[in-house]
Parts: sequence; structure tokens; C-alpha cells
Amino acid sequence: PPLPRFPAAFRWGAGTSSYQVEGGVHEGGRGESVWDRFAHTEGTILDASTGDEACDSYHRYAEDVRLLAELGVDVYRFSVAWPRIQPEGTGPAVKAGLDYYDRLLDGLAERGIAAVPTLYHWDLPQALEDQGGWLSRETAYRFAEYAAIMADFFAGRVETVHTLNEPFIHLALGYALGTHAPGRTLGFEALPGAHHQLLGHGLAAAELRARGLRVGLAHNYTPVRAASSAPADIAAAHAYDVLHNRVLTDPLLLGRYADLSFFGLDDAPEYVHPEDLGIIAAGRPDELGVNYYNPTTAAGLDPLASSNSPLSFGLPFELRGVEGAEVTAFGWPIVPDGLREILVTLKDRYGDALPPILVTENGCSTVDAPDPDGVVHDEARIAFLDGHIRALHEAVEAGVDVAGYVVWTLLDNFEWDQGYQQRFGIVRVDFDTFARTPKDSFHWLRALIAEHRTGSAD
Repeated sequence: PPLPRFPAAFRWGAGTSSYQVEGGVHEGGRGESVWDRFAHTEGTILDASTGDEACDSYHRYAEDVRLLAELGVDVYRFSVAWPRIQPEGTGPAVKAGLDYYDRLLDGLAERGIAAVPTLYHWDLPQALEDQGGWLSRETAYRFAEYAAIMADFFAGRVETVHTLNEPFIHLALGYALGTHAPGRTLGFEALPGAHHQLLGHGLAAAELRARGLRVGLAHNYTPVRAASSAPADIAAAHAYDVLHNRVLTDPLLLGRYADLSFFGLDDAPEYVHPEDLGIIAAGRPDELGVNYYNPTTAAGLDPLASSNSPLSFGLPFELRGVEGAEVTAFGWPIVPDGLREILVTLKDRYGDALPPILVTENGCSTVDAPDPDGVVHDEARIAFLDGHIRALHEAVEAGVDVAGYVVWTLLDNFEWDQGYQQRFGIVRVDFDTFARTPKDSFHWLRALIAEHRTGSAD
């Protein structure tokens, strides 16, 4: 059946992030990031690759902008590489770094595409990590200084700037589990990194708003289901929902931290200073980015038992997939209705405190390769996008204020610890030549966007 109509003001977009696509890591005065250091550490990346070249968007950004224009999007969500602007994480901006993003903004403006930049998508300057990274309160203040530089740069050229991308995922994989940069394995001792990211957001939001910019940030959300009706499983689902979905959202929207007593944690840790929650709440976003990929199933465990789940890190429960669901090439369960579910949950949970939502990431990895004629057939991705866009419409019909949908991702790219083994792009990238080939999903989405241009609901 035809896809349902969205309101005329609904925005369509595509997204990327700096370390995953730019390359050019030694050009323009760019400093070392935690991902440069991590990717060059033996045993960290599945295929032993790095983002040194990635998609070479540092040199091929104009081609990428042409692809965006061909796709017909309203917005392009990208991230700024902090080490391009401040190689050591402090000090004056490097002109060559600003010039790169200046050219990108000009290219987008020429084609009528709104830029939605993110200031931080996990590539912390290594010099700051050497001083403690996000475990150090000082990093929040360095982030605010960086935000001030970028606020001056973006003022009058963009409408909304997002501060952080997926702070919980960055904390969990980078600082608690060590599977992402900077590779630290601290478990719950990483929690100061959550607070300092939020503090950095609040401080940065003040800098952005002082220049007339709207503020956003993007969280990864997952509907959490109990493995069964057993009390231990229900308790586990509640606990993980708090940890994943609420710890970094409640302070922004409600001005307080969620109850972490289930984990035996102090509700007033010493790293939270008296003024902090006010600074964080003052940074309540004008637009909340929602990244959705899949739901999570939680099952209770004996607290003394060891867990085989790589995401449990000593917790008294384990995380599982979704029984009976199809999976992506990454092994992630495909549950389109989870997008509707999490959006409605956010509306019910936060009520009037919930800002308008932009779906800032949604997509999947598939196994796809060119046929003999060079055409890339990715029917599985089309089915994924079709199902999730329908689910999104159901959320809109249920009264959730959704401003737009940004597909992840424009280009096959460096997929973090997976290297180049997972392809999320609607455009295939040949990583030997950097040639770009729009896949069938690109053409499908282009037709969908064009149809909405001519016949959207009012």
C-alpha cells in the first residue's frame, strides 16, 4: 500500500558523522582524536581498519552535497570534528578547519538544504582524553568554549545546532565497556562521564542561544521489554529502561536524575555540584533528536551469577534480542513498531516538557553489492525504511510532535569497531576508489520525498 502522508512542514533528511566519513585526518591542522588513537590500537577494530580515509568526504564533500540534492532532502545532519577546530581541545580555532565547514555550508545553502550540525559525535580531542576525558569536569567547560567558537561560526547560517550525539552509547561503549574509543572499561565508575556530558550540553546551549541559535541533542532510545512476566524480568526491564532511556533525559526535561537505587548507587554523588542541574535544565533542547534502531529485551539474573551479555558489565540482568524477529546484517532485531512505541512513551513520560522531535537516525546495515551492471539492489533496506516510516506516521497520528525524519546514513562508512564490515548507506562507497553509487533504497527514498513535496497533507 502507498505510504501515508505527513504534514507539509515535515522535513526529510540524511545524516553522517565526521570520523565516519571525512578522512583527511592529517590535513588542515586537524589534531588527533580518541578514535584516531583507538583505531590504530591493535585488536580494537574488527577488520583492523581506521578512519584515516573513511569516505574521503574531506575532499569529496561537493559530490556528497550533489547526492543530497539529488535525493531531495530538506536537511543534512552532519557533525563537526572538534579536533579540526581545536586540535588540542582548547585555544583559538584553526582557520583551515572552519574553512572546510564553510565550504560545506555554502554548498548546502546553494541547493536549499538546511544544515543540522552536531558539535560532538564521539571524536574527542585526544589531548583532552589524556587529561581525563569526559570523566573530568573540565571537559564540560572545554566543550563550552568550543561551542562558543562554533556558535559564532554558525550564527545566521543555520537554525538549530545539536550539541551531543548519543551520550549514553558513548558512555557505555567508550567508558564502561571499552568496545569504542577511548576504550576504557570502568563499568558504573564511568557515570561521571554521563553527568559531565550533560553539563557540557547545558553550558554549550547557553553559548548557542546567546547567538540566536536553537539547541538540540540526540539520544539513542530503545523500548525495553521484559523477557517474561516473572518479577525478576519485569524489574530488570524497568532498571534497564532507567539506565538507557532516562538517566540522560530526565535531567534535561525534568531537572532531576532518575532513581538509580536499583543499582545501589548514591542519588547525590559528589561529582554533581549544586548548580549543575539548573545549568542542565536551562539547556532543555528546542528539538530532541531521537535515534532508533531496535528494542531491547531484559532478563533478570542472580546478582552473583556472571553474565555472558556484552552489555551487562556485571549488572544483575542480561540483555537479549527479540525472539522471532528478523535481524539486520548487524544482527539487530527489526521491529518497526518500536519506533512508534518509543515516541509515544516519550510523549506519555514527559508530557508538556517534551520538545518537538526530529528522528535523527534510523536505518540498517544490509549485505548488498553491485550486480554485473553496477546496480545495488538493497530490498531489505527498503523494507526496513518502509516499515519504520509507517510506524513513525502512526506516532504522529497518536499526537507525537515529530518535525522530520533523517535516514542513517547517506554513505557506507567507517562503522566504528566494525570497521568497513557493516554497510548502512543508501549510497554504496567503494572504499578503494571512493566511488559513490546510489542504491535502490536511495531511488526509493528520493521518489517518496518527491511525492510528499507535491502532495503532502496540510
